[in-house]
Amino acid sequence: MTATAGGVLIGLSAVLLLWLTGRIAGVSGIAGGVLVPQRGDVAWRVLFLLGLVAAGGLYMAFVPGASLPRTDFPRAGLVIAGLLVGFGTRMGSGCTSGHGVCGLGRLSPRSLAAVAMFVTTAVVTTFAVRHLGSAA
Repeated sequence: MTATAGGVLIGLSAVLLLWLTGRIAGVSGIAGGVLVPQRGDVAWRVLFLLGLVAAGGLYMAFVPGASLPRTDFPRAGLVIAGLLVGFGTRMGSGCTSGHGVCGLGRLSPRSLAAVAMFVTTAVVTTFAVRHLGSAA
């Protein structure tokens, strides 16, 4: 039930952002606009990103039994993973939220191709990790 409610809220926020401002709720594009700011275009982006973080924090604080984030990842691995994700979103002209939630909703052929690649990569990676990885 919680996943369904989260999905509805994500879809609703994407629709509202598009209807009210004409902007697409792709997180990598929004974050990129904060890192490379244009005059008069930063405040809404910062508020959007803060809202993402705050919503996660509120969920963990007020929903009994909410999953807590893992803390056992090596910091260097997280930095490398973050850089790779940033590189991939730049190469793919957007992230999973932009293509999957917003692009598919607008019937974008480019987003359909990107989402097909995301899903295929996830399936292959999951199979490899679960079935081909070492048994150590």
